[in-house]
Amino acid sequence: MKVNITGKNIEVTSAIREHIEGKMKKLEKWQVDIIGCQTSFQEEPNKKKKFEAVISIPKGQLIASAVHEDLYAAVNEVEQKLERQINKLRHKPEAKRGEKISTEETSE
Repeated sequence: MKVNITGKNIEVTSAIREHIEGKMKKLEKWQVDIIGCQTSFQEEPNKKKKFEAVISIPKGQLIASAVHEDLYAAVNEVEQKLERQINKLRHKPEAKRGEKISTEETSE
């Protein structure tokens, strides 16, 4: 999976790059066809870091973002959100919704 990392107002260091790529690679264990991953992070005016990730899959896109004082914590939070979305997507066909039971009343 190709991970594009963009930093706005923050330099993308090798440690940040490795952490983000490692977290995004963990998403491949769900065996969902991931086409690509766009990530960006920026520093908000209140010194908090905002991290966003958009994962492209054949059925559309999965999007997650988080704001935290620590960039690594924001990356971890986004990874957990994406993992939940992928898990839901992966198991959606198995989930059985309540079937409508049609009862016909016969009048005599």
